[in-house]
Amino acid sequence: MKNKLKYFIYSLLLTMVFYCAPAAAQRLVRIGPAPVEEIEKARAAVLLNMESIEAHKNYIYALNLDNPLLIPQYKAWMKKYPKNINIPLTIGTIYYRAEMSEAKEFLLQAAKIDPNNAQIWSMLSGDAFIRGQTDLSNEYIKKAMLADPSNAGYAFQYLFSFGNDNPDEYKQKVFDFVKRFPKDERGAQALYWLGEDAGDIHDKINYFEKLLQLYPPKEFNWSSSRMIGLADAYLQTDPEKALVLINSMGDEKDWQIRKKLAESLIQVGNLEQAKNYKEAFNVLNQVTLPRFNYIDDFILLKKAALQQKTGDVKTAYDSLAEKFAKLPTDELHAALELYGKEIGKDKEQITNDIKTIRNSKAVEAYPFNLGLYSSKDSLNLNDLKGKVVLLTFWFPGCGPCRAEFPHFQAVINKFKPGDVAYVGINVAPEQDPYVAPLIKNAGYSFIPLRGSRAFALKNYAVQGEPQNFLIDKDGKIIFKDFRIDQKNHRTLELMITSLL
Repeated sequence: MKNKLKYFIYSLLLTMVFYCAPAAAQRLVRIGPAPVEEIEKARAAVLLNMESIEAHKNYIYALNLDNPLLIPQYKAWMKKYPKNINIPLTIGTIYYRAEMSEAKEFLLQAAKIDPNNAQIWSMLSGDAFIRGQTDLSNEYIKKAMLADPSNAGYAFQYLFSFGNDNPDEYKQKVFDFVKRFPKDERGAQALYWLGEDAGDIHDKINYFEKLLQLYPPKEFNWSSSRMIGLADAYLQTDPEKALVLINSMGDEKDWQIRKKLAESLIQVGNLEQAKNYKEAFNVLNQVTLPRFNYIDDFILLKKAALQQKTGDVKTAYDSLAEKFAKLPTDELHAALELYGKEIGKDKEQITNDIKTIRNSKAVEAYPFNLGLYSSKDSLNLNDLKGKVVLLTFWFPGCGPCRAEFPHFQAVINKFKPGDVAYVGINVAPEQDPYVAPLIKNAGYSFIPLRGSRAFALKNYAVQGEPQNFLIDKDGKIIFKDFRIDQKNHRTLELMITSLL
């Protein structure tokens, strides 16, 4: 299971390279075909030169991807001109970029004509992956890599299929890849993900330092934009090192915020050594955190520890309770119990305090009634009363959505069947053909429902995917705006447990 999880995590992030955004897909599909004169003109251009990719594109867009005449026409042309690769390749590529399942048939035909075309195998790999066929996806990307061994992108995609149970072996493969492509952004990307995935902060620092050394931020975008991981790790372990790094990174707003934070942490450390805890807290309490950061809990816990040392334990407890109620972790809970005990609260009282905070912010979930993919029936949210509902809005071509699924599944598997309903609303009806194969091939247990972006926006204020909600047994949204990855399974487990 572990190697499958790692493969899904990384490969699905890579599908963001394979696939266009939904908006791009929508641009490829007209609302109805073009005027007859335009279609005939485009068709005449194709007949005049069947090798012309541009002519094929114009005809396909004029006729419209959803036009029932399109596929029969191209099948007829493929039969008449069996060696003309541009016929299946052009329509296959257009369907692929529109994230439509019709791509597969045409791309396979193109691969038969030119089995050494790496780009075709890469697209087939993406199509297989979106169907949940990870082994086949890996087989295809290997063909792409062998067809074009100098292409770092294909080698990178193949590299991440080796996320297995031997971390040292996998780490060595990453370093071998880095040696092979020392001047390519993919090398920086591979090192970044090695650091990002590290559970131990010192391992994380080690990998990010290698990234900094081998791929200078001024030369490599992946290194430049990802140095916040190293900076935030330094802020937790050595703020003076953080300050040196931050000063080398430029004057962008987030770096300036981190600079002030590093200076404040250095000052706080000096004040702590002098046992001036009140002033140390005042300094730390004035800091602003960047919108995206890895240190939110670290700063909160440090502030609480300083408050405790000044004797203001109640305020420390309240701040931790507020955060734990929204996004629980074991570390926050341990501190919460410690400070709670100091102010005379037992475990039951602490639990009740958290429930009070959560219930004060809970809202009724919209009682949807949406179609199932497994039958012509529908599912109403009210049918799930008495269960905790993990609800995610997604679509098959969404890399971040797909990256979360194995983590959701790993947590759901820890609970008794029937305690938790795992539901996914697909917001992209044009990708419906991918849904059932994906769930079957990947072995996910969530109930897929037919939705739309308009439904998600109107009823759940969803403006981007994935967006996740946890709904209690009474149909109230208790948790929202959370993301789960390989590092925080426990958070989702704590959330669900609190609602059972």
